[in-house]
Amino acid sequence: MAGCCNTETAAFDGMSADYKRRLWAVIAINAVMFAVEMGAGHWAGSQALKADALDFFGDALIYGVSLAVIGSSLSVRANAALFKGISLVAMGVWVFGSTFHAVLIAGVPSAPVMGVIGILALAANMASVLLLVAYKDGDANVRSVWLCSRNDAIGNVAVMVAALGVWGTATGWPDLIVAAIMAGLFLTSAVQIIRQAMDEKRREAGVAAE
Repeated sequence: MAGCCNTETAAFDGMSADYKRRLWAVIAINAVMFAVEMGAGHWAGSQALKADALDFFGDALIYGVSLAVIGSSLSVRANAALFKGISLVAMGVWVFGSTFHAVLIAGVPSAPVMGVIGILALAANMASVLLLVAYKDGDANVRSVWLCSRNDAIGNVAVMVAALGVWGTATGWPDLIVAAIMAGLFLTSAVQIIRQAMDEKRREAGVAAE
């Protein structure tokens, strides 16, 4: 997992017309895939697909907030990153809770649907990653965009692994295990984002006090 950027030096703050165009593109990609994957997750009875769909929704929200605060003060951008970090925590907790609930009531999800949607989602996320990789380092606001984009690509590989596991074992356990792993990924990324945002807020407070 990539580390946070150096917060002791000035970091890219998103003030680039090219960066903004790329963000608009990935917002559209994520919004469409959220609708597609959540519908497929309900149809297939797959917790992993639902977890990944929620990640798409979270990313669309995060990218939108990121666009809104570009050009604002460091404090505003850090507060936006904190909001996004807390949102990732909420998503991780929701996925953990729904996964444990599904352990008690879940049937075997549809492996073919999981596989097909997983491939489609991976293609969408790889497009997003390629659009954003040139801007993977920056302030907490920019960094959060990259971490969430990366999470999506990892999550889609995991969904396809879960589909193979469901097909091979004829049980829902691989699906539930992958959903739990993805929840952990949300929480890990949230910690990185929140830490960097807090560092930036402390740095700005120190400058203001001088």
